[in-house]
Amino acid sequence: MSVRRLELPITRALAGIKVDTLLKRHLGLSGTVVRRIKWLPDGILVDGVRVNTRFCPQEGQVLSVRLSDPERRSGILPAPGPLDIVYEDGDVVVLNKAPGVPVHPGPGHYSDTVGNYLLYYYDQEGTEGDFHPVHRLDRGTSGLLVVARHPHAQEVLKAQLHTDGFHREYLAVCQGVPEPTAGTVDAPLGPKPGSLVEQMVRPDGKPARTHYEVVKAGENCALVSLVLDTGRTHQIRVHLAHLGHPLVGDFLYGTEEPDRIPRPTRHTSHLYTSPSPR
Repeated sequence: MSVRRLELPITRALAGIKVDTLLKRHLGLSGTVVRRIKWLPDGILVDGVRVNTRFCPQEGQVLSVRLSDPERRSGILPAPGPLDIVYEDGDVVVLNKAPGVPVHPGPGHYSDTVGNYLLYYYDQEGTEGDFHPVHRLDRGTSGLLVVARHPHAQEVLKAQLHTDGFHREYLAVCQGVPEPTAGTVDAPLGPKPGSLVEQMVRPDGKPARTHYEVVKAGENCALVSLVLDTGRTHQIRVHLAHLGHPLVGDFLYGTEEPDRIPRPTRHTSHLYTSPSPR
């Protein structure tokens, strides 16, 4: 199995510093990750020899730490299925998710999700890894999805998620043509009373901001580009409905159109993140 590790050559400035400090301050590992790996036989090594977190390496030695998962804790079973991988390295996989495919297993979908397919792919390529999604996409949403290969990458990317370090751009088709054709919806969102799934604009909700721009206007619909400053549940769907232009095919916030399209017309078109953990 291919194992992902980080290495830190010990310079004169780093000599004599405890491994625990080196892992957290110089390699950026969280306390949670350190506690997980320190019990593994090859979790923390200095010149290939296992050490504890109190050990102080000397100049010229190399500290090495395991990042990938030797065992899977998610409980997700590998299952063959289609994957459209647009980028991968030792830390992340970026997928182009098809519409109708759930990200996580759940009731009625225990072997036909992105999680099942990705673990099967790891097994086929001989790579260690569990399922560590960085963000979520609704089952009906298509487009780019970032999945970390190990817990450290997941933590780093999740910390960027609602910052300038993680930028998401969506394309959607809405009913009618918004006026003005570009603008920002700054409206807090919260649960709709009496509904288990619906959200609504409400003054006591969580802050939510969506920037939109009409890319192409049709006779009774428009292709819209959207950038989110926040990532609230159903944010795009609720904000466009709040404008009076719900997504085409949106059965919750607009009008269901099964003969036209069986899902809300939303697609994650672009993702920009800071460099992968090194």
